[in-house]
Amino acid sequence: MKRTSWMAAMVMVLGLAWALETVAEERIFTRDGLAIGGTDPVAYFTQGQPVQGSPDYRLEWRNATWKFASAEHRDRFEANPEAYAPQYGGWCAWAAARGEAAATIPEAWKIVDDKLYLNFNHRIQRRWEANIPAYIEAADERWPNIF
Repeated sequence: MKRTSWMAAMVMVLGLAWALETVAEERIFTRDGLAIGGTDPVAYFTQGQPVQGSPDYRLEWRNATWKFASAEHRDRFEANPEAYAPQYGGWCAWAAARGEAAATIPEAWKIVDDKLYLNFNHRIQRRWEANIPAYIEAADERWPNIF
């Protein structure tokens, strides 16, 4: 009986951990329902800068509306959203490293190891850039538990 109870408890704990991680993964930072303020996430990778998306090219993913500059960008995102979506749901990477959630601006960004990171503002981005590997490691550990 004890073994069965222990196993049942482990299943419940693992299920709760999965549920918390799923909630965190789906917490996309939005402004007026638009992920990353309507900025095209694919443009960071293809054009090396933030580009405002168009209402003509959008899709729903993880309970947020994503806008794109072109149908090609929308289709690329749809085929592999995790490759283009910002880390930590578009919340500030520096704040996530501290275990906090903070808004971001599209202009404070950086691609590191083929992943997009956003920051609260340029001043915070400079702080984050002072030790990117340590901040990413800390944020990766804290992110599922921020919400």
